[in-house]
Amino acid sequence: MWFTGAVVVDGENGPGTLGNRLNWLRAGVLGANDGIVSTAGIVIGVAGATTDRVTILVSGLAGLVAGALSMAGGEYTSVHTQRDTEASLVDAERRELAEDPGAAEEELARNYAAKGLSESTARAVARELSQGDPLRAHAELEFGLDPEELTNPWQAALSSFVSFTCGALLPLLTIGFLPPDVRVIGCALAVVAALAITGYTSARLGGTRTLPAMLRIMGVGVATMAVTYTVGTAFGVATG
Repeated sequence: MWFTGAVVVDGENGPGTLGNRLNWLRAGVLGANDGIVSTAGIVIGVAGATTDRVTILVSGLAGLVAGALSMAGGEYTSVHTQRDTEASLVDAERRELAEDPGAAEEELARNYAAKGLSESTARAVARELSQGDPLRAHAELEFGLDPEELTNPWQAALSSFVSFTCGALLPLLTIGFLPPDVRVIGCALAVVAALAITGYTSARLGGTRTLPAMLRIMGVGVATMAVTYTVGTAFGVATG
């Protein structure tokens, strides 16, 4: 996703901007991909070993719950670390402003001058911003952060949980409601179609070529299902 990694330092990608919202949306699509592929691998693998509908559904449901909780927990931990980093940067900037506001204003002017403003204009802008909310001005310019809207780990965790669950429901419901003789192929086709859609969507959001992205994620899905079905079939034969 998303959502993790280094703190964004470009003000155009700060919290609440279009770029930031697109990052969250793209991360949600990727979370759905994870739910689709991992759950499809589980249910098709189990379907290779047994035709019992309840066994397949229980296995898939267990995988859905475990995967969604794992995704949410991992995202919460990662984004909380990012939030701690953001808060540390804001606190450091707050201390600098308290210790030497004049030097902080000079730094602000230099940063605006580095962006192409004339020295006089940069100083005028820095002076006016420093008379308003200097902490926000420094945080947004230097780190792309709004001190009042730091990254929310709970929001990230919930987004991951929901996106993974929505993706996982597709193979689980498909294989659960199809008759035994077509459930594996029917589930596989539904998964490939869904991955084509999510691959296309993620590529569009990322501004990359759609066909390679679709083929990559579809290939991963097909390979996952093929391997788990082979393992399940071998296990079913061995225990049958």
